[in-house]
Amino acid sequence: MKIFLIFFLISLNITNVFANINTTARQAILIDANSGKVLFQKNSDQKISPASMTKIMTTIVAFDLIKRNEISIDENFIVSNKAWRMSKSGYSSMFILPNDKISVKDLLKGIIIVSGNDACIVLAEGIAGTEKAFADLMNEKAIEIGLKNTNFTNSSGIYDGNNFSTVSDIAKMSLYMINNYPDLYKIYSEKNFTWERTGGDPIKQGNRNVLLYRNIGADGVKTGHLSDSGYSLAATTKINERRIISVISGTNSSAERTRESLKLINYAKIRFELFKIPKEINAKIKTWNLSQPFVTANLQKDVFVSIPKRKKDKIKINIKINEPIKKPVLKNEIIGKANIYFENNLIKSVNLISSSSLEKSNFFKRFMNSISFFVWG
Repeated sequence: MKIFLIFFLISLNITNVFANINTTARQAILIDANSGKVLFQKNSDQKISPASMTKIMTTIVAFDLIKRNEISIDENFIVSNKAWRMSKSGYSSMFILPNDKISVKDLLKGIIIVSGNDACIVLAEGIAGTEKAFADLMNEKAIEIGLKNTNFTNSSGIYDGNNFSTVSDIAKMSLYMINNYPDLYKIYSEKNFTWERTGGDPIKQGNRNVLLYRNIGADGVKTGHLSDSGYSLAATTKINERRIISVISGTNSSAERTRESLKLINYAKIRFELFKIPKEINAKIKTWNLSQPFVTANLQKDVFVSIPKRKKDKIKINIKINEPIKKPVLKNEIIGKANIYFENNLIKSVNLISSSSLEKSNFFKRFMNSISFFVWG
């Protein structure tokens, strides 16, 4: 059976849309998060040194342990000499002192907001004993998430030829964090952190993600910089239901990475719209010898698609069900598929579920249906 639900949108040639955008970043990816649509990419699977974007995975490991109650956000970890030396070596730091005890919450803020490499080592050693053992946890999580071109050797992102990723994997990693740890992720939107250190005046530092200070709905994620990979930024904005994520690497300055990230995010907002197909499509499906002559079918979930603005062509939903349905069905049972097309290209496939339970009809009704079918066909 085929049922077509058609949504009319406004027209613009999609080839021309992509021809109108480029970036000076050596690697880039732009994703409409709700739909999963890649709106732009450039060398997105090319290996890069992720620099401080590595810290996204460092916090994912910690967030995961907090979520599973294996560590507490109020738990204190002791500062080792190795971690302290990191703060004395010119790297980004929250400026810790040897043998100090720092809460997991403050360490996370030191990592996320001020990009403290010293805080990374304290957290890594507190969780796994050594930074190398912590990197093993990072790689286990990378495999679980499905990162195909990523390997971690440290928690901070300082240069190591074997510490690599891609902008595509970093986008996937960022979205995993946002979706799975929404409360802890809010730290990424904080603009500054004051470290009430032991033995000195408090140190206040601002978040290096300049987009947080713009009125564009930015709430993360992480900057990075290394001489071999240039300036990088995993950035995301959220307005109402729509989240856009951009990851770039290989720009020549912090100003350029901000400009190029804004360019991509604005491109997504101006040239594309997020279209929601509510799950309640209420398609009436015929039944045979069941307690009702029809059953209502709906999508298993709301579906989001990203489409060019001013596009008059149609989104079509092709419902595939073996009709009539002859076997009893339960409420929310999968009874078919909905294939969603844009410009005759399949872009989504979603399960169809029954909105109610239907039993077999009584013997007399089934008998009469059989007679009717025999006589009338």
